[in-house]
Order: sequence, then C-alpha cells, then structure tokens
Amino acid sequence: MGTIERPNDGGPGGAARAPAAVIVAARDEAERIAATLAALSSAFPGASLFLADDGSRDATARLAAGAGATVVGTGRPLGKGEAMTAGARRALAQAPGAPGEVFLLCDGDLGSSAAALGPLVAAVAEGRCELAVAAFAQRVGGGFGVALGFARWAIRRGCGLSTAAPISGQRALDRATLEAVLPLAHGFGMEVGMTIDAVRAGARVAEIPLELSHRATGRTAAGFLHRGRQLLDFARAYARRI
Repeated sequence: MGTIERPNDGGPGGAARAPAAVIVAARDEAERIAATLAALSSAFPGASLFLADDGSRDATARLAAGAGATVVGTGRPLGKGEAMTAGARRALAQAPGAPGEVFLLCDGDLGSSAAALGPLVAAVAEGRCELAVAAFAQRVGGGFGVALGFARWAIRRGCGLSTAAPISGQRALDRATLEAVLPLAHGFGMEVGMTIDAVRAGARVAEIPLELSHRATGRTAAGFLHRGRQLLDFARAYARRI
C-alpha cells in the first residue's frame, strides 16, 4: 500500500535543486506561458525546458520557443496526457542519463508562481520520495468537488494511496519512475493514471503544500463542462487499471 509523506519544506525557501528537465503542459496559454517559463528559468538555471504543446491555436508555441524552450507539439489537440507523453519522451532522450536525475512536470498557467516548485525537485533529489506532488496551499476556483472526489477515490481503490491533491499537474519524478508511468493516461486522466502506476511500481509519494496560482475555472457553464470532461477522463484512466 502506498503512503503519503508531507515534508515540512512546503514554502518557496526549500532547496532549489536543478532538475534535468522541466516539461510544461500547455494548450492556448499565450497569456501566461512567457511568465511561467521565465519563472522556471530563474528558479532552475541550466535546466532544459520543454513545452508539451497540445495543438495550441494561439502564440503559445512561438512564445515558448522565443523563451528558449524546446517545443514538442502534437499538431492538433490530442489531450494533455498524449502531449506530456511526447514531451517526457523527448526530455528523457535528451537528458544525459546521470545518476539521480529528476524531471519536473508542470502546467503552463502557473505564471510567476512556477518559481515556487523547488521543494518538489528537492524532495526527489534528496531521496525522500520518487514522486513529489504539489498541493496548492490555497484553493482557487473549482466546482462542487465531484470530479476531485472521484479522482481521490479512484487512486485509493487503484493503489491504496490516500491523496489530498490527486489531480495536481505539478510533479517531480526520478528517471525510473517517469519511465515506468509512460505512456501517460489519456487527456485529463494523466495524473490519476500516473499516481496509480507509480505506486504500483514501488514509488513513494510525497505531497508538498506550495503557494501556487493558476488560471482556475469557476462555477460557470464552461467550468462545469471542463470538469465533466475531466471526470470522464478520470473514469477512463481508472477503468483501464482495474
């Protein structure tokens, strides 16, 4: 059965180890992607940046390339899991393969708050876990919790792990764990599937509260439609693992 560790290093002051690569998920994030990449470059100088672009129709890919990121595009929208699978495979292939490599995954809408992700990398680099997940210290947006509750239930049923942040896209993994969870589950089921697969592969999971912000969806028609799509993808990811 998996366990949750919550190290007392949840603030931005945690040790800022440099990951081998940072893989950023994005679709139509032109408004925030430049700030996100600038924050990551500042927090992790020398780390390779990869943009997993899921068929953006705006300037996301162009802005990312201008910021020095390697753009790995799907050409058309296929889903977050598919885009991040392509980005992660490119990052793994280009990383030197040195002992103790850590890979950081995050969403493109974090903006300047992406600079706070250092404790995730430190937790894996220091050997306290193989998968570190950021829990947002303050909840922003959201609906009535149905999709989130299902994600928690699916992970608990799938691998015995109780989670506070089951669908957080901000994650650090060592090389072996990242390789073990590929290919990632379809679409928004990526994080649910990743967590189940990682624990089944023997990874220890740590959830670390961080002061992060993102573009949240509220209780609007568009927001409920988005969460409905999430719920469907969560269910698919779980069904393929039972």
